[in-house]
Amino acid sequence: MASNVYAQKDEPKIIQFSGVVVSGDSLQPVPYVAITQKGSYRGTLSDYYGFFSFVAQEGDTIEFSALGFLKAQYVIPNNLDDTRYSIIQVLNQDTFLLPTTIVYPWPTKEQIYDYFLKAPVPDDDLERARKNLAQEKMADLAMRTPMDASMNYRYSMNQYNTKLYNAGQIPMNNLLNPIAWAKFVDAWKKGDFKRK
Repeated sequence: MASNVYAQKDEPKIIQFSGVVVSGDSLQPVPYVAITQKGSYRGTLSDYYGFFSFVAQEGDTIEFSALGFLKAQYVIPNNLDDTRYSIIQVLNQDTFLLPTTIVYPWPTKEQIYDYFLKAPVPDDDLERARKNLAQEKMADLAMRTPMDASMNYRYSMNQYNTKLYNAGQIPMNNLLNPIAWAKFVDAWKKGDFKRK
């Protein structure tokens, strides 16, 4: 039996497929491009500098896709001499940015001028700060305002870190946590659980 991995002719050769993705208009690297083998879940992402490298097979059709760029495909040639193959993939831009549009709640310019002339102005900065920082108003805003992007990111990262922290072991159970029990007993003694 031959020890050569490529002894059988019908099996495609495995290669290290590498390269860099650049934009067609400026030849600047395109970061975080999704690079996948067509028809499978294998692939990778390009890094900040557009570089990528992953294991593929001869004859694979590789798809490149990134937000704001047209999708591109590349077929790895058959019968390569080496087990490494590199390319420079060019992506062409797909979308156009529109100028910023400012929407005002007033239908005419006259109404805008009228509002700004008659708008109530607070007496001083301290009074305005008191009104804006009133506890009832802050509580109302906290209940009505959805989480912004940074809060959503922080929440998802906390979930991810908790998952990593518990990887390979049973997740922590607060029923067996003596500190959580001490806090519960203190709250019970203070009467925090009484009906109001």
